[in-house]
Amino acid sequence: MQEWFEARACDSFMLQVPYLPGGLDEPVHGLVPELQHRGLFRTEYDGTPLRDTLGLPRSAG
Repeated sequence: MQEWFEARACDSFMLQVPYLPGGLDEPVHGLVPELQHRGLFRTEYDGTPLRDTLGLPRSAG
């Protein structure tokens, strides 16, 4: 998958989890940090957050 992405053979992948919401635990807590470590996934968003754009308050967390 990394080779395809780096070769620009694709720009994204769709993952299907077997059940919700717990099926998202492994991709969110395992895959995303590994992709970030490899420099393949952002660690921060660029630009203005959607909440700011819509004039919504920031969450407490």
